[in-house]
Formats: sequence, C-alpha cells, structure tokens
Amino acid sequence: MEKKDIEELKTRVPCAAVLEKAGFAIDLKESTRKAVKYRRGGDIIIVIHDGKGWFDALSDAKGDVFSLVEHLDGLAFPDVLQRVADFVGFVPTEPVWIRESREQRPDLSIANRWRARRKPWRGSLAWCYLHDQRGIPEAIIRAAIQYDGLREGPRGSMWAAHLDGDGVVTGWEERGPQWRGFASGGGKVLFRLGAADASRLCVTEAAIDAMSLAAIEARPLDSLYLSTGGGWAPATVAAIRALSARPGARLVAATDNNRQGEIYASRLEMIALEAGCGFDRLRPCADDWNEQLSTRAHA
Repeated sequence: MEKKDIEELKTRVPCAAVLEKAGFAIDLKESTRKAVKYRRGGDIIIVIHDGKGWFDALSDAKGDVFSLVEHLDGLAFPDVLQRVADFVGFVPTEPVWIRESREQRPDLSIANRWRARRKPWRGSLAWCYLHDQRGIPEAIIRAAIQYDGLREGPRGSMWAAHLDGDGVVTGWEERGPQWRGFASGGGKVLFRLGAADASRLCVTEAAIDAMSLAAIEARPLDSLYLSTGGGWAPATVAAIRALSARPGARLVAATDNNRQGEIYASRLEMIALEAGCGFDRLRPCADDWNEQLSTRAHA
C-alpha cells in the first residue's frame, strides 16, 4: 500500500470505530467534547483530536488509528493496515452532545466568556449544586468565590477556573447535575484554592475534589488545593513543576483511590523527585474526596 493510500485510510477510519468494535463503551459522564473516554473492563482509552488520536489513560501508549489497532491486538503493521481497512464505512456511535456542539456558537474569548458569567451567590443554582448536591460547605464555596474561582454555568452547572502561573483564566471545569465537561476552546492548567504562596501543594483530579479535601482538612493556611481537571496536559505538568520548585514546597498526590489515581500519583512523585521537594501520597477512604465528604456528612 502506497503512502498516500495509508494516509487516506487514516482519515477515513476514526479511533472510535476500532474501540466500539473491540467492545469498548463511551463513559459519557467522564467525557468532554475534546476528550471522549472509552472503557472496557479495566481498560481506559481517551480519544482526542476529533477522533484521529488516542492515548491510554493507564500507560504512556498513544498515537493514531494504526497504533491503536496494534496496541489492542498486537498485530504487525501489514495486518494492522488490513484490519483498519475493514473498518472503512463503519460509523461509530457518537455522544449526543458531540452532535450538538456542531451548532454555531458566538466567538467569544475565554476571558470574555468568563467575565460574562456571574459569581455564585447563596441560593443560586451553582451554589445549590455545590452545597446541596455535592456537600461542599458554605465556607469553602465562599473561599473559592473570594479567589475568583467559580462562576454560574448554564442549566444549574458551575464553572471552576483553571489559571496559569500569572493568574490568567485559561479555561474552566464544568460540572452540573447532568453535565460534565471543560470550556470549549480553553486549556487545562490548574484550578487553585488557597494562598498562592502556600508550601503544601495538594493535587486532585477535579475542582470539586479539591474543594472537598479542603473541607475535610478544614483548609490549613499552608495548603494550596489544586485540580488537574482529570487530565495531564503539558501546561498542567509545567505548572506543577514550577510550584514544586519553590523553596520549602511539599507535593501531595491527593488523586483518586483507584488505578488511574495511582498512575497520576506516580507521575507526581517523579516531579517531586526531579524538583527535590517533599512528597506525600494522600488517598481518600472512598473512590474520591467528594465521595468521602458525602459519606462523612451522612455518617
């Protein structure tokens, strides 16, 4: 097969087709428009780049549709080409919100879209979602608002800002009763709750988990609660490295108590070793910190 034919084949077969045929299913709750999570038992594959790329959430494996088939089936490249060719014409299932996202939307910058939203107030829909449904105490919600980290999202959701090292909003986590995503066109860096110069750096996988851990620990003044937004973006890694390089810093891997959380914790430990800072692994008793907070509240 000539190179141009191989490239054409790559454009005609989305990674989702391979995964669906292999028995993977979309985890809509854990997916966003730009990163669709597929599960099969304990396997987790994230599809990115409009279906043309992928990475294994539990290893360093990643690539295009050809490397995906090789990763799943262990085939040699000639057999991989034949297997991918067999998928031509197969249309995989799409999440409903992917179809909806193709509608035209106003072209507003990240900063303008953030400023256009109101901060939550006591009794607002985002406040009620955080306080009543997720169990975040009022004091923690007020602290997050004080740090300009929260906004009212659409349909009863809340937005939690991701900031770069200069305090600029790069995007936001979106969470609601029936919604989970990340700002369209935005970039993941870190959600931050606490004093910018705090020495203890607690890294979680979601802003709600960061707020939950802050509530569980009664938010000690030396702690900065962070969220990666469930990703491992280069900008996120760079931000964590910059924070870890500060004198007296101690990096705390407060990621989820599951296989993916352990992988993230190992990566954080490597960053701590490279930076020469202290390191701790802090696991929730439940799967994540919000679940632990909820369990404690109902005990």
